[in-house]
Amino acid sequence: MQRFTALFSAALLSAGLMGSMAHAQEETAGTAEQAPAEAQAQNFSDDQLQKFADASKEIAVISQDYTKQLQNAEGDEAQQEVRQEANDKMVEAVESSGLEVDTFNAIGQSIQQDPELMQRVQEMAQGSAEGQGS
Repeated sequence: MQRFTALFSAALLSAGLMGSMAHAQEETAGTAEQAPAEAQAQNFSDDQLQKFADASKEIAVISQDYTKQLQNAEGDEAQQEVRQEANDKMVEAVESSGLEVDTFNAIGQSIQQDPELMQRVQEMAQGSAEGQGS
């Protein structure tokens, strides 16, 4: 369940990453001063960041689809089934991108603490979307 929670919060971060950057940058600008160099403690390769960006886009779509299903699910058991199915799809998306779930989550956490890293990943996400002709 902990793995699900981390991945699901990363999915929500991903959806926000693709959608409302100004808001996220405002939030991180306030916390960036409080977060010391520990955010930069982990260095991720450009390849890992690109995989994160690609997986984030897939996860954002999955998250949107399953959020609708979750709202329509009646009862705790039905909601839990929707969450589990969404989690499985998100794990599949991360692993098919070539990243481990733990690495994906670590990058997601680093992005929350490092506005520059967030901007790099955004640029990668936008670049790969343009490259596909989307």
